[in-house]
Amino acid sequence: MGKLSLIIKREYLAKVRNKSFVVMTFLSPILMVGMVVLVVYLTKINDNEIRTIAVLNESNYFTTDFHGTESTSFVRIRDIDLEAAKDSVQKMGFYGLLYIPDEPDLEKVASRSFFYTKDAPGSNVLDNLENVFEDRLRLRRLQELGVSVSDFESVGNNFEINTANFSGEQNLKGIIEIKAFIGGAFGYLIMMFIIIYGGFVMRSVIEEKTSRIIEVIISSVKPFQLMLGKIIGTSLAGVTQFAIWIISAVLMFGILILVFDIDPSGLNSGAANAPGLVGGAAYMAASDSAMQLYANELFRIPWVMLICFFLIYFILGYLIYSSIYAAIGAAVDNETDTQQFIFPIILPLMLAIYVGFFSVFNNPHGPIAVAFSLFPLTSPIVMLMRLPGGIGEGGVPIWELVVSIFLLIVTFIGIVWLAAKIYRVGILMYGKKPSYRDLFKWLKY
Repeated sequence: MGKLSLIIKREYLAKVRNKSFVVMTFLSPILMVGMVVLVVYLTKINDNEIRTIAVLNESNYFTTDFHGTESTSFVRIRDIDLEAAKDSVQKMGFYGLLYIPDEPDLEKVASRSFFYTKDAPGSNVLDNLENVFEDRLRLRRLQELGVSVSDFESVGNNFEINTANFSGEQNLKGIIEIKAFIGGAFGYLIMMFIIIYGGFVMRSVIEEKTSRIIEVIISSVKPFQLMLGKIIGTSLAGVTQFAIWIISAVLMFGILILVFDIDPSGLNSGAANAPGLVGGAAYMAASDSAMQLYANELFRIPWVMLICFFLIYFILGYLIYSSIYAAIGAAVDNETDTQQFIFPIILPLMLAIYVGFFSVFNNPHGPIAVAFSLFPLTSPIVMLMRLPGGIGEGGVPIWELVVSIFLLIVTFIGIVWLAAKIYRVGILMYGKKPSYRDLFKWLKY
């Protein structure tokens, strides 16, 4: 046990004293906060840009249908032909020209209208213009069928069905997706940690192997102790770096908000003005109660439980994958030779992220979500996507959680045992690029 602690200490200090580790530890939070500030700033600039569209309307229709918004303004021009209007619009630097020809029938007017721009127009602008034409055409067609204007307006009202659980408590639309996204963020953090710091373990083994230091080290310690010490020492260094990142980022972001009066809601301002949504004060007034319900639902998420299980799945998942990384590092002589083995390791992690999102979003208790939350190589990610819904009734069944953790522990023991066999043989193998057949032979030794 004393030798293992010495190896852990050595690996930990070797990582945290490395110049690149120190630089990136303190530089990364600055870069992350700077990126957030840049996104907010660019979003504000983008929202402040007003597109001016000239409207040349030669018909008797659409005379009062085009209204300006926070991002779009309309300028009506008349007594000018189309070619002269195009030249004028380009010289004045307008975003585009909407041409509505003079036709006796509304259907022909709509079908022969054109929107001229210098470059391909954005989909948001086109959607707004097309909605105006669609509403007028739909109204005319319904009027021909005997529907009045007031009836048309009532028909156009959106409908959302009221939902509640059997105890009468209101359900919120999209709350399952929000909870899955929160759990997915924890799962994604685990995946990134495994990829980054698992690679550190592998490179550390390769460096010691190529420098022949490993021959001296294993003369006094067992290969299994060395492998386990590298895994634990590197993971502790990674946890230290992550803790510094999170604390530094929170502090710097809070200071920036106070000093520069940054409004974090600027990130969502574009969504509030998106086509098809009610904008302005009316939207804010109507959504206050809904936002409060969503906030209450988020506060009800068992955060303490979620963080505790995040640590459990984080530790078990990292130990499993880092053992595989250590075995690969022992089997090869340089980092280039690791490429044939890396993809099979990363594949379950990628599968967990993508399949987890699709399955948990649609049906968090469906067979796909349950299967991937039990399979040990994907459960650290997929199970965390399901846990924000709670444990027990309405959430993850207790037996699934127990089985998932049990399978992770058993898999960890099995993979460490297999990885130790590869590590024991491969750590002293030089000058040969191993194949999958070679690795299989080493497991029999």
